[in-house]
Amino acid sequence: MTASAQAAPPAAPRQCDVLVIGGGPAGSTVAPLLAEMGYSVVLLDKARHPRFHIGESLLPANLPLFERLGVGDEVRAIGMQKWGAEFVSPHHAHKQAFEFADAWDKAMPYAYQVKRAEFDAVLIRNAARKGVAVHEGCKVRRVDFLPDNSGAVVRACHDDGREEEWQARFVVDASGRDTFLANRFRIKQRNPKHNSSAVYGHYAGARRNEGQAAGNITIFWFEHGWFWFIPMQGDVTSVGMVTWPYFMQTRGGRSLQQFLADGIALCPALAERLQDAELVNEVEATGNFSYVSERNHGPNYLLLGDAYAFIDPVFSSGVWLAMHSGVLGAETIDACLRNPAAAPAALKRFDRLMRHGPKEFSWFIYRVTNPIMRDFFMGPKNIFRVKEALLSVLAGDIFGRTPIWNSLRIFKLLYYSANLLQPRRAFRGWRRRRFNIRRVDDAAVTPG
Repeated sequence: MTASAQAAPPAAPRQCDVLVIGGGPAGSTVAPLLAEMGYSVVLLDKARHPRFHIGESLLPANLPLFERLGVGDEVRAIGMQKWGAEFVSPHHAHKQAFEFADAWDKAMPYAYQVKRAEFDAVLIRNAARKGVAVHEGCKVRRVDFLPDNSGAVVRACHDDGREEEWQARFVVDASGRDTFLANRFRIKQRNPKHNSSAVYGHYAGARRNEGQAAGNITIFWFEHGWFWFIPMQGDVTSVGMVTWPYFMQTRGGRSLQQFLADGIALCPALAERLQDAELVNEVEATGNFSYVSERNHGPNYLLLGDAYAFIDPVFSSGVWLAMHSGVLGAETIDACLRNPAAAPAALKRFDRLMRHGPKEFSWFIYRVTNPIMRDFFMGPKNIFRVKEALLSVLAGDIFGRTPIWNSLRIFKLLYYSANLLQPRRAFRGWRRRRFNIRRVDDAAVTPG
């Protein structure tokens, strides 16, 4: 190939204060907040919106942030109201409903279920309206950090083949499960305390609850994990099977659609809700569901949301943790750029709060399939306000000033005491969990 036939080298890098990789909930939160502070912000997203994404269930704690971002009316227009969550166990004769209105803080009684294609499009369009230079269909290829912590040069490729470079004072990785910087730095680790995969699809005609509870999320336990059942507008219901690697290994030559259908058949309570339902999209799967990065920041970069860590979707915490990390990220970057002397303290605070969310949710997530914990969920008591505190966690109210922590400590003490009083059952539950999360041949559980 002659020199003249080769692609022209990219032009000199454009300048910006902050470059955000990824236009999901984390990126589309941090970017407009920084733009409102007066910073020049560029957001690059490899996709074009709207695009399909899983994770449709939001938490009440999201709602004040929607108002702060100026998207409250738009989210209300696309959302199915979710007033609570219910749990269905094959080992209990009843289902157990939790109402967010019964949480410690009564001011957040509901949330929404949303189609993520619509929701994410609302957020990224809002970022553009707020002055963010949004580039969709633009995939980041490399990030080269400059000497003396003076920023980075980011090279990206548009989907029409054009290459472009930006020089930024600060880089935000909000790339979600792509974990761009964590992969580059080789700091992404399997979560040794959890290990699951998900297979999911959208259905029309699923049987929902009646009245106000029609939009509630339902969690169905079954022998090999659990299912989510998330009603959305337009008679669409998201159904997902979160299961352990050993069960994914049993898929064999079955299609994902058949594997999901066979899993649903193992959960009679869910199968009854889907008896007259019809699959309306292609079944998809996600492997290696639980991971964490060794760090979430450096002198001139941050990792937000799923680009830093993801545990499990059982409590619908993903979007809330991502968007809250965007708020923390904007505050941290502002402190670092406005007053470099304050950067160490700002980054230390960022690190502490980024670890706080996954830590508080993970204590419950690691135990939610344990038979003793299942008994606690299916027969909650409000002694010492422990039920209200638990509902506050389910609502995402873990970053504010709601005084739930002593009650949560009592809840944990009661749980540990129940394990001591039922040592054989506790040991069987512990042994089963160790079996469930063990690693198996990756090739056998890779979705596709």
